[in-house]
Parts: sequence; C-alpha cells; structure tokens
Amino acid sequence: MGAAATEQARSHTAIAPGTEPVTVAAIELPWVEDAGKVAPTDARALSKIFFERLQTLDEGTHEHQYARNTLIELNMALVKFAARRFRNRSEPFEDIVQVGTIGLIKAIDRFDLSREVEFPTFAVPYIVGEIKRFFRDTSWAVHVPRRLQELRLSLAKAIDDLSAQLDRSPTTAELAAHLDLTTEEVVDGLVASNGYTAGSLDMPATEDDERGGGGLADRIGDLDPAMAGVENLQTLKPLMAQLNARDRSILQMRFGEELTQAQIGEVLGVSQMHVSRLLSSVLARLRRGMLAGTC
Repeated sequence: MGAAATEQARSHTAIAPGTEPVTVAAIELPWVEDAGKVAPTDARALSKIFFERLQTLDEGTHEHQYARNTLIELNMALVKFAARRFRNRSEPFEDIVQVGTIGLIKAIDRFDLSREVEFPTFAVPYIVGEIKRFFRDTSWAVHVPRRLQELRLSLAKAIDDLSAQLDRSPTTAELAAHLDLTTEEVVDGLVASNGYTAGSLDMPATEDDERGGGGLADRIGDLDPAMAGVENLQTLKPLMAQLNARDRSILQMRFGEELTQAQIGEVLGVSQMHVSRLLSSVLARLRRGMLAGTC
C-alpha cells in the first residue's frame, strides 16, 4: 500500500525539463487510507508532496485540514521515536506521545520547503523541546519559579563536571565560581531542587520497615487532644490561687472527691441550695478568668 501511495503521489506532479517536480495546484492530493501503516520511506516522500500542496491551500478549508492531518499521521513515528528517550520517567508513555504531538504540529505549521532541510531534521528538536518543557513545568512536586527550575539543571550539570574534576563533591563556593553566580543564588537553586520530587507518606521510613514496619506517616506527629487540657490547666493554676480557702475546698470536694452538693452542705453546715449557688459563682469566676486571662 505504501509504495502504491507514493507512486500515486508522484503521478500528481508535473516535471518541467531540467527542473525539480512542481506540484500542480489544480490536482487533488492523493488519498491515504491509513497513514499510520505507510512505510517510513514512503511517508517521507508523501510528506514532501503534502507540504508542497499545503503551502498553496487556504487555512480553514477542507483540503488544508486534510493535508495537515495527514502530515501529522504520516510523521507520528518521529514523535514515538523521540518519546522513547523519556520512557524511564514517571509519566505514562501515552501522555509523553501526546505532548510530543504538539511539538510535531508546531513543526508542521512552521516548516518551509525553501529551507532545503529534511522535515525529520527540522521536526525532532520541536518534539523533544515540547516534551522537555512538559517535564520542566509539570514534574515538580511543588511549584517552583521557572528561574529556579532552569538553575537546577545548570547546577546538576555543574556538580557532575566538578565532581569528575575534583574527585569529590564540589562546595557551594566552587559551584558559584563555576557558574559565575553568588553563593546565595547557588543555595537557592539547591534548596529548590528539593521540590523536584516528593516521597510518599506510605513509603518505609527505614530499610527495617520494609519487613513489616510502619511508614513515614506512622512517625509523623499529630495533634494530641490532651494538649488542650494541659493548656487549660496552666491557665487555671493562677486563677485557683486567687480563690479563698472555702471556694477551693468546695471545688476539691466536688471535683476531687466527687461528693454531691448535699454531702458538701453537710460538711460545711449549709444547705444544698447554698452550695449550688457558691459552686456556680466560683465556676463563673474561673470561666471568665480563663477567657479574659484574669480573674
């Protein structure tokens, strides 16, 4: 099918003596049933025909859309070829291909046959650049300014180069001198590098944890409900010290010894109702003091 399609495309060109083939604008483009099945050699020949015709068509027309879409399908092998370089990344391969396709479309829209450059040579940098931009902008665990993202790449290369030269890890000052930066800028870049990846809270905290121990989440502290009680106790201490002996005694018997109001009345020689009024008054004073910070 591929060879037949190429031959069909060649049949739609007029050749003047001593010149290269020139596409006749009035002739329709060849119909490619399944561009994904066209052999690479035939795809390159067909692409040239479609590019020549594309430059003569008006955008928005059915013919222009067909030519452009066919060029995309004919050259998807370039996208998959470039995407394989990034298969070790965490992103699904299909997503990388989709991003690379955007680069292919940009290359198709900007390609000019008059440059006398083969389309694959022109398109691959667009495709790879789009994929790299995707990873640069979306692969960070936290949002980091573009300047620091680019600085991270420069630092990574500088660390590799200096480590090979010095046979040890370079210092911040050595990195700054190598990159012609200040030490503060280098520190900012190194700190920003920590935002590139993030570990899961479910991952083992140590190698021993891989044999059934807890993860990082199990070692991260949480709010202790008892802390509120400690804070209240510390606030209550000076307020209790300001009470007279009888009021403190009532509170001790009611909440410390858990006596009833009637039992407290018997001890103090007063009625249960009087104990209730005294208790309510003391608690109200303490409550106001805790809210206002003073009794």
